[in-house]
Amino acid sequence: MASFKELEVFKLSVKYVKSIYQITQSYPKEEKFGLVRQMRDAAIGIPSCIAESTGRRTANDRKHFIDIALASLYEIHSQLIVSEALEYIVIERLNNAEPFIKKLKAKLIAYQNLIKDRPSNV
Repeated sequence: MASFKELEVFKLSVKYVKSIYQITQSYPKEEKFGLVRQMRDAAIGIPSCIAESTGRRTANDRKHFIDIALASLYEIHSQLIVSEALEYIVIERLNNAEPFIKKLKAKLIAYQNLIKDRPSNV
């Protein structure tokens, strides 16, 4: 079995973490332990869940961790919308992020659909 580090969805999720860190660098200092922390934690959770899913025995367990990664992606998307409403980011930044979010969502779902039970001798 390939290492999680070799998965395209994992690599894409790491790029997403980097983009969220870059976006949140310009947020007000008072958000450091609020919205910024929430967004960064959720972003880091995506590749973490992908990695953790590869260590689970059953397909259902592995799929569950991809569900968590998807939920984190939705969480960040909503937080970007809130960020735009609070004028922490401009609408163009949100619009630029949305295609990346859609791509990562599609990759997560495609990966989840490929997950099967492992043979019992593994």
